[in-house]
Order: sequence, then C-alpha cells, then structure tokens
Amino acid sequence: VGGDLDKAGVQCADVTVPLDYAAPRGRTITIAISRLKATDTRHRVGAILLNNGGPGGTALESPPYVREAMKEVGSRYDIIGFDPRFVGRSTPLDCGWPVSFTWFSAGAGRAGFDRQVALSKDLAEKCRATNASVLPHVTTRNTARDMDVIRGALGERKISYLGYSYGTYLGTVYTQMFPGRYDRMVLDGAVAPGDYGPRLLKGTVGENDRALAAWAAWVADHHAAYGLGRTRAAVLATIDRVMARAARAPLTIGTAPEVFRVDDTHIPMFLFMGIADDTDRSRASLAEQVSVLAEAAKGRPATPSPEFKEMLRFALSGADSPSGSAQMAIICGDVPAQRDPELYWRDIERIRAAHPVFGPLTENIGPCAFWNAPRENPTRVRHDAPALIVAATGDPRTTYRSSVTLHDQLPSSRLLTLKGANRHAVYGEYGNACVDTKVNRYLATGRLPSKDEVCVK
Repeated sequence: VGGDLDKAGVQCADVTVPLDYAAPRGRTITIAISRLKATDTRHRVGAILLNNGGPGGTALESPPYVREAMKEVGSRYDIIGFDPRFVGRSTPLDCGWPVSFTWFSAGAGRAGFDRQVALSKDLAEKCRATNASVLPHVTTRNTARDMDVIRGALGERKISYLGYSYGTYLGTVYTQMFPGRYDRMVLDGAVAPGDYGPRLLKGTVGENDRALAAWAAWVADHHAAYGLGRTRAAVLATIDRVMARAARAPLTIGTAPEVFRVDDTHIPMFLFMGIADDTDRSRASLAEQVSVLAEAAKGRPATPSPEFKEMLRFALSGADSPSGSAQMAIICGDVPAQRDPELYWRDIERIRAAHPVFGPLTENIGPCAFWNAPRENPTRVRHDAPALIVAATGDPRTTYRSSVTLHDQLPSSRLLTLKGANRHAVYGEYGNACVDTKVNRYLATGRLPSKDEVCVK
C-alpha cells in the first residue's frame, strides 16, 4: 500500500467475501484490510475497526493516525483499517462518470435544476450499463456482513469500532445486525438511521447557514488578507454577487491546459465542503477559494491554489469517478428515493427565499431518483446499543440534532457534546483535549460515563 505504512509496521491483506450473501457459494469479491498490531499484548483489549465515512471513504491507511489519537491506549488494540466493498483497494466499482462528486445545487432557477435532473439520470444510466450485476449488493448491510467476516478472520469473538459521519450509520447497522459481536463503539458525527439516505442533506440548511455566517464573520476580521468584505454582511453579499454572476454564465477558473467552468450549481457545494471545519486553517482555505471565484466573477484571471485545483478536478471531472460511483451506489442501494423530479423542485422553491445559498443544494435531486429500488429494506433501530456518541453542536454535515436522535434511540448510549464548534468529526481530528481524553478513557476501560458529558471548544 505504501512505504509509510510499512515503516509504521502495518500489515495488509485481502479478505474474500461473497458478492451476494444470499448466494454464499457464488461470485466473490475482496475486501482490503490493514492491521497495526497491539504492542502492549499483556493488556490487549482486542481489535478496533475503523470507518472514515463518505460513504465511500477509505480507512486502509488510517491505523497509524488513529493510534496516535488513542495515546497510551492505542498500544492495547489491534487497529484495523479496511476499504469497504467497492471502495479504494477493495474490488472496485467505476461507472465511468464525468464527475467524481454528485452533491450539486439546483442553482438559481429552473435551468440549473433541469441540468441536474439530466445529469442525475445520465449518471444512474451509466452505472446500470456498466455494473448492473453488482449494484444490488453495494449496500451498508452487506458492508456490515463483511465486517463480521473480518471479525471472524481475525479470530475475535467481538470487535470494537470507531466510525465517523456515515461510519456512524455503518456502526449502528452492525449493532442491529450482530448485537452480540461488538465491544466498544465510538460514533463521531452521528447520523440517525431515519436521517440517512438519498436526501441526507435535507434538514441541514439551518446549520449550514449558521456555519457560513460564522465563517463570513471570520473573513471580515481578515479583510486585509482576502478583500471579501469588512463585515459579515458584506462578505455574504460578495458570495451573493459571485453566485449571481455564475448564474448568468460560468466562471472561468485556471489556465490552459486545465480550465474549469464553475456555475451556480457548483459554488454552494464548494462552500458546503469548506465550512465543516471552523479552524483558522480551514477558514483561510475557503476564503482563498472564494477570493479566486470573486476574481473570476469580475472577469479577471483566476488561478486556483493547488488545493483548490484538486477540489475542482475532483468535483467537476471524472478524475475520481470510482469514488463518486461507490458513494452513490451505497446510498441508493440502502434507501429508496423519491422518483418525481417535480417533488424536488417544489421543495427547492419552498425553501429558496429563506435559504438562497444552501436550500437548492440540500433539497436537490440526485442519481438515486433514477436508481433501481434497493433489494433490502432500510435498517431501523430495534436493539439498544451502549455506544459513545460524539457530536459538535454546530456540525453542518450530520447535525447535532441527528446525534441526539440516535442517542434517544439507543437508551444505554452516552452523548459527548462539544459545545460551540462548527465541526464535522471531532475525536482525534479537531485537537480538543477534553473530547480526546474522554473517548480514550472509554476505550481504555470499556465503561461509558455515568451520564452524558459536555466539552467546550
């Protein structure tokens, strides 16, 4: 996999699993796994599996970073990364898409929405044309089954688990399908099963508006560096002007041979991706991106940073088609979507006036509207699970409200709240010592706090 993993002492292997668990002697696929073995074998707890979210995120290279986050307790675990089925180095899925990302906005009017309908339909048809035989099996429930095969292959009676974002849904599904086979369960940035599906972003518009406003206030304090406005309102007005200009004609970003055309269906997505972390570094990165867009909106040459160019390439080209293909195949294979485009359009029009930036994004149509119906019913919570749920109050991706809902559905769980942060994924990622210490205490002892706990940014 790479020299860095070799240096860290990480072992890699493939685990063979059925494509279709209803036909276990039929076609097989491989799941790529990695293991950083416990060094404190005398006090070894067991194996902990990792999932970084997405869906479609890889965790094969994560064990060294997670061991660092786990501090002293990390040496007591075999830390297991794995690429879920059809992700990364596992058996791949590639629908040959012209884009690598599908969470676009409907834009400023009907024309943008109609383009999104056409794109979504085309993406779904491309997947059916190239991967019809495997699509019914690209699901979270099958990934949970794969996790249990990994557990058995490792010789573990139970596994522990650390999941972020979508990974919290995967972890919840595992607890419901295999209630006796897990030990310590950390779910960070949780999404309740009822909130997960093709319209995952629906209901997040308020959190995204607030995170954008907080970012705009920070940018106003750094007007000398970015020139986007001296007040929060002025910065938000700059965004409105850029979006209005992009709605009239696409903005030109970059120079030959790599030129990107950015329109009003793309800009909200870049903002959405940038506001899920309220650290100065991330806020500065988004400010630099918006500065480039603002220059392009004025008709001036606009050269993106290497980081922004990579994001443009990822979102607007098929450079990483397998990533987008796997993500949508999983979501569409898990939960059925509304089929009628007019239902989406009516939702967009209802929300547009109050939430002009993110409303047309969070309510927009996607490929799942044109996908075949899922083979299995969506997972619902029917068993309690003693998990530690970690959530930031201002999370704009998987909302704090969704974490509270999952906590309510799992009465023996505990909720660890980080107050005052607009952040998606906290433990080991954000640098909050209070959160990290409490999670590591749970991983060390296996004992949940006696009551819900709160940390402050």
